[in-house]
Amino acid sequence: MRKTFLLLMLTVAVICYSATKEAKTDIRQYVNSFIGTAYTGHTFPGATYPFGLMQPGPQTGRHEWQYCSGYYYSDSIMEGFSQNRLNGTGCPDLGDILFMPFSGTPGKEFKSSFSKKTEKASPGYYAVNLIDNSVKVELTCTPHVAFHRYKFEKKGASLYIDFQNGITGAEDDQHTRVLDAKINFVDNKTITGQMRVTRWVERQLFFVIKLDKAFESKKLIPGDKREKAPKYVLLYNLDASNELNVKIAFSTVSVEGALFNMEKEAAQLNFAKAKTDAQYRWEKCLSRITIEGSDDQKTSFYTSMYHLMIQPNNIADVDGQYRGVDDMVRKSPSGTYYSTFSLWDTFRAAHPLYTIIAPEYDGDMVNSMLLHSETQGFLPIWALSGKETYCMIGNHAVPVVVDACLKNFKGIDQENAFQQIKNSLTKNHENSEWDIYNKYGYYPFDLIRVESVSKTLEFSFDDYCAAQLAKKLNKMEDYKFFLNRSNFYKNLFDSKTKLMRGKDSNGNWRTSFYKLALSHAGTIGGDYTEGNAWQYTWQVQHDVKGLVELMGGKEAFATKLDSLFSMESNVEGEGFVGDVTGLIGQYAHGNEPCHHVVYMYSQIGKNWRTEELVREVFDKFYLPRPDGLCGNDDCGQMSAWYIFSAMGFYPVNPVSGEYVLGAPQIPKATIHLQNKKEFTMIATNLSKQNKYVKSVMLNNIKVKNSIITYDQIMHGGVLVFEMTDKAAK
Repeated sequence: MRKTFLLLMLTVAVICYSATKEAKTDIRQYVNSFIGTAYTGHTFPGATYPFGLMQPGPQTGRHEWQYCSGYYYSDSIMEGFSQNRLNGTGCPDLGDILFMPFSGTPGKEFKSSFSKKTEKASPGYYAVNLIDNSVKVELTCTPHVAFHRYKFEKKGASLYIDFQNGITGAEDDQHTRVLDAKINFVDNKTITGQMRVTRWVERQLFFVIKLDKAFESKKLIPGDKREKAPKYVLLYNLDASNELNVKIAFSTVSVEGALFNMEKEAAQLNFAKAKTDAQYRWEKCLSRITIEGSDDQKTSFYTSMYHLMIQPNNIADVDGQYRGVDDMVRKSPSGTYYSTFSLWDTFRAAHPLYTIIAPEYDGDMVNSMLLHSETQGFLPIWALSGKETYCMIGNHAVPVVVDACLKNFKGIDQENAFQQIKNSLTKNHENSEWDIYNKYGYYPFDLIRVESVSKTLEFSFDDYCAAQLAKKLNKMEDYKFFLNRSNFYKNLFDSKTKLMRGKDSNGNWRTSFYKLALSHAGTIGGDYTEGNAWQYTWQVQHDVKGLVELMGGKEAFATKLDSLFSMESNVEGEGFVGDVTGLIGQYAHGNEPCHHVVYMYSQIGKNWRTEELVREVFDKFYLPRPDGLCGNDDCGQMSAWYIFSAMGFYPVNPVSGEYVLGAPQIPKATIHLQNKKEFTMIATNLSKQNKYVKSVMLNNIKVKNSIITYDQIMHGGVLVFEMTDKAAK
């Protein structure tokens, strides 16, 4: 089976790896991989490949919340270099198989101080000098293979390999994360192995390590008695200035799969060629949008583009085989199988942005979700390494699948898509108690003791999405059913407080109602998800008009919305509140449920207020420095908000095919569409003072109702904002 290399995969290989020259532009220079590596961004500066499996990078920590990606900018001690990462998440995992080279005598526990001045990172590349270990380290990768290059400054070169390593968030978890391991030294230049590991999910990992120089001996390093995987030092007799190159390929399927990935992607590549190929591919992806602006604007924009395309990750081998949610090996019809779906975040703007700038990827992502559902029985909620974490609420693969179907992406079986959606929204599974939901018309807090309000609101949106696809497919009974449920959010609107409020199974409001108290399911429970009543009341993306009516009309709605942004920015709650950041009043830009809220002003005719707030968010919460992000990047969602908003529009309702106008923050942006057309945004007279919009023209026709559409973008054209210093109140 492995000997059959499909023509499709050969074509992909040619596209991905045959680049022999640099791209004409140099957009990569504007990516600052260190943005978000401090404060709560949880990003990392390692080597990556667009949507690839491998992310070899520096590991400075692994046992605390700030180390969800294994790296924190202010650290001065390096633990080593592990092979995969999560980007901008609020939970830790991965960090498999740590390498640490040294020459001479290693530092304590093989750790080393490092020179920040020598630390370099760009798309597809990372480098640093280890001071104590006297080694210069360089990293790059292909989709399935990590490349390490070590240049030793002293004699006595050695390589420490920790097979037990992982990013766990707690020290005890570090010792128990590997459930079993088989490591095989094939010869003194080749190591293969397989491990079963657990943290956020339980998964299988297969690998092959290729060394370009044979080690002379190896030493087993004692570990904690609970640990199942070994740690070794490989000893070399290399002269100073000698170099060691290491390649490591991963597979979720088998050791044979890892060997096959290595053969097809890396057998003919040295480090320099792999680096060039990764950089070329990044340049092609980043240049799908070209912009004008200051260097800081370009840095923020293209770093956002970069973070957007680190994940989801294709975990299928190069022949299309993958290990599914049930641990069985299957073959993907498309040759790809994507995972790392942070859907509670990314359904809002990241996936809608993929449909514009990377539709070929988004279509394969949707088909991966459907394959996942066919095995699991429902669509992924938060999938990692092909497994289900059940993290967060709602089932927001639904809007992603519906959006692709409504946009008629090729290769998606829409009948099957709807059936998977229907299964997901009608058959009970973890965090989806449909019998209770259908009986009461909301989730009562005495029956659903955690996140009852947020779950009701989020599922109302999913139901709306399901209704739209049912209507398209002429399934009118299903359409009526889901459309009715999409109004369930109204059952939790308290007309006295004008907030979404918990209600019990007898229809009584929660009496201990602390409007500013934050809820966090993992620590103190509560009716809301990483937020409070003020922040979650606006989670009605599909029916802003209905919410306006509940509030008492546009003026009452605006008054309530004004209060959100003008209240004190204190956060209340006994549990973990680290996710609720980026505050303007009680608006929390660092957490996703608020992301569409600034655009609600445009939907009630108060565009000037949206225009002010977009600028305020840009000035405060997206800065080109390590602590420049106000919250977790969340697999590209924070970045997607930036990209859309910089161009002057945003998908408040991600399946509507419409974008609500705001105010552009860059002078010009051209989207180079995959259908060979171009869509250009121009902001005339844009300046620090001119943050308001005087008029908007699309192809010389005035835009009405503050809306442009997906179809208008995909047909190409020119969108012109005339900017002014005067608010059109």
